[in-house]
Amino acid sequence: MASSKLRSSFSFPNLLLSSLNFILFILSAASLAPIILLKMPPTSLGVAFLMVSSISLLSSFPGFYSQLTHFCFITHVSLLIASLIGQVLSVLSLFTREKASLSMLKSPRDIKEAKVLVRLECGILMAMLVMQLMVLAVSCTVHHCWVKEYEGLEAEREATAKKRSRRLARVQEESMANAARIAETKAKELDEKTKSKYCQWVKTDFEG
Repeated sequence: MASSKLRSSFSFPNLLLSSLNFILFILSAASLAPIILLKMPPTSLGVAFLMVSSISLLSSFPGFYSQLTHFCFITHVSLLIASLIGQVLSVLSLFTREKASLSMLKSPRDIKEAKVLVRLECGILMAMLVMQLMVLAVSCTVHHCWVKEYEGLEAEREATAKKRSRRLARVQEESMANAARIAETKAKELDEKTKSKYCQWVKTDFEG
């Protein structure tokens, strides 16, 4: 019941988070293509770019499932931060040192084609960086709200349990009081019967 309440409370934020992660997944998959097209097998710099894209792909998977994101929140955030750092370094490398990056990538393609692919990779990485920041912000916000809502539901459940236990204690007290009252009444009746019988015996003895 609590889990259904949580799901209904955060259906739109979870849908938004899943959509952002889906876009991030597509961008991460697309970022693999320019590096593969530049040179295969890739150089060490190319491998570094592929690793950044792979980490970004990996970080987008938990976001598809809201429950998995909540329960593996620290792992998800760690992957997001690692991916963000890699993307920032990659963008800086491609944007500020384009010629050096081209020479390190050692592409056999025409220089113009190689430049287009490098700039395409840089553009995709920039889009990934923005999307990753949005995913991180929304994930933290949703998780914070989810924790607060869960704590509220737990407090409500505890309050309900306390009320129920008090009600049960009151019913038990009343039943015990009723039982004591009935026992007292029966004891009085028995005492009166005993007294009346005793009086009859005394009368009989006296008359006899």
